Amino acid sequence: MPQETKDRVQDFASHDEEPAGKNSHTLSGGESQSLWQLAWRRLKKNRLAMVGMWVVIVMGVIAIFADLIAPHSPYRQILDYANMTEGFSGSVLIKKSTGGYDEEYIPVKTWAIAGDSVRYTDSFGREQIIATADLVGKSQDDWYWEPSYLLGTDNYGRDLLSRLIHGTRISLSIGFLAELIALSIGVTFGAIAGYFRGWADAGIMYIANVVWSFPYILLVIALSLAFGVGFAPTFVAIGIASWVDMCRIVRGQFFSLRQTEYVEATRALGFNSMRTIFRHILPNALGPITVIATAGFAMAIISEASLAYIGIGIQKPEPSWGSMIFDARDNISAGVNIGQMIYPCLCLAFAVFGFNLFGDGLRDAFDPKLQK
Repeated sequence: MPQETKDRVQDFASHDEEPAGKNSHTLSGGESQSLWQLAWRRLKKNRLAMVGMWVVIVMGVIAIFADLIAPHSPYRQILDYANMTEGFSGSVLIKKSTGGYDEEYIPVKTWAIAGDSVRYTDSFGREQIIATADLVGKSQDDWYWEPSYLLGTDNYGRDLLSRLIHGTRISLSIGFLAELIALSIGVTFGAIAGYFRGWADAGIMYIANVVWSFPYILLVIALSLAFGVGFAPTFVAIGIASWVDMCRIVRGQFFSLRQTEYVEATRALGFNSMRTIFRHILPNALGPITVIATAGFAMAIISEASLAYIGIGIQKPEPSWGSMIFDARDNISAGVNIGQMIYPCLCLAFAVFGFNLFGDGLRDAFDPKLQK
């Protein structure tokens, strides 16, 4: 082995506690910063990217704390309050559950206590009477409620705002889990294809090309029909249909990085392939992987809404933006509470817009041509 190569290998071995590669840079003042620190500095200067990042953060907080933020249960139906507009407030008596059913909410116009009973006027103007023993709790504060609906109600009298909030949780959860599956498959296949090449590369790219030949949304629909409907089948179908882009990106990164000096040094030191792939090459490819994963997250959210819209994704009564848009499709032509259509569309648009802005900012932040 030439003396120069020996010196390089020995120098590499002396720094083997950290992943090898070009992950650190020295600024003009002599301060050394990692690739991630430099990318963060550039990202903070991109205002649109920061807007997208904060949209993603806010939606993530809403998804995590949906149960605390939502003013009502997303499943509670008061049919007499169906299709109410923004700012509507009502008055209800809460009747005890009977026969295993949930508590019954009785909308009233007027009411008054008469001894051990409550006389009230229902939504149709009829005089009714109910014993206080049939109402929940022991006091008026327990069985009388004045619900308010900031964004109105849907076709079944459910609070629209609460369903939008819980829909955020479902959309982001499916997007995260689907992208996690796509990352696992895409990174594994891409790393094997890019590092080993030969028959492994040919076989994996043949599979990728077969998957790529199907239109994405049709493949997602076909997989959803094969796996069934519901939460788990939805994110599994989206994840399996979404790994090809990640595989191609990782494969390309490994093609370029496997020829670098530090990778040659790992071979000279006798490191096994798995250590070289996951400890020394993969950390240097995390930038492009992060960018593609962000874009894939947005696509997964759109896919989930599309599946729910056509009825083969999240099933009712689970709150999904796609199913909410489907339920409100007739309101546009009828001119009844069109907010049912507008608000889920806005949530979907803001989510995709935020992830796309954030992804574009990450792409620019990790672009080597922008490094000084």
